[in-house]
Amino acid sequence: MKYLGPLLLLLILALPALAQNKDSLTPMPPDAGFGHMNVAPPAVPAEEIIQKFAARESAFQKALGNYTYRRTARIQEIDDDNKVSGEYYMVDDVVFDSTGRRTEKTVYAPQNSLRQISISPSDLHDIQHGYPFVLTTEEIAQYDVKYVGRQQVDEVDCYVFSVDPKKIEKKKRYFQGRIWVDATDLQIVVTNGRMVPDDTRKGSEDLHPPFTTWRQQVDGEYWFPVYTKGEGLLHFAGGNGYMAQDVHLRQTIKYSDYKRFGSTVRILDGSEEVAEPKK
Repeated sequence: MKYLGPLLLLLILALPALAQNKDSLTPMPPDAGFGHMNVAPPAVPAEEIIQKFAARESAFQKALGNYTYRRTARIQEIDDDNKVSGEYYMVDDVVFDSTGRRTEKTVYAPQNSLRQISISPSDLHDIQHGYPFVLTTEEIAQYDVKYVGRQQVDEVDCYVFSVDPKKIEKKKRYFQGRIWVDATDLQIVVTNGRMVPDDTRKGSEDLHPPFTTWRQQVDGEYWFPVYTKGEGLLHFAGGNGYMAQDVHLRQTIKYSDYKRFGSTVRILDGSEEVAEPKK
């Protein structure tokens, strides 16, 4: 998210500033439904597990190329009273052609009411590619993947790995955090962390909150992303004519209506229609 310029800042000077929290950008691990972490070495060598789940992720990504789905993205500014003060909302239908190239059709897009930040190209990239993170054999060489332990997620027995980019190249986005991999299916079921890098240059700051993405087995074989939630207090330091400001941000992305070759696998969220969101 990029901070709005000085002229637009005049419109929001009356807003109370949020208290600075230096830890607001630190990924927080999920809690509900997560059991005790067993840090004992796995029975199977960790490197073997990593190779197998990366191959499984590659197979999933190829399978995903045969699916269409609906993506509903909501980004909200939250005030001191924990109320929504501005919102970006977009509903897209996502279609993949035979080469895996994606096309998108906007279904619903009301007026953007964000006042303190603007949506940056990196935000759109993260919504489209980053939050539904897939760690394939082709991409895993870009990361240091280390075994953390074994943990139950609801009823799913999972291996837990930390994931860090080895090198950050210009104009590329990377995931940094932890993944939970189904110990039987060897696919990612939970992703928790951040998309990096942030741009911290004064006057050009582009910051992003930590997030968690959950997957669900919707076709009997593969685990598909179904929900992402991110929240954080973004501290914009200001400079170069910009005012320092803390912005409490909350975002959710839902992935639903997965369809393959005319068949339909639906993730219901309580509404069959796309309607104007309630504040």
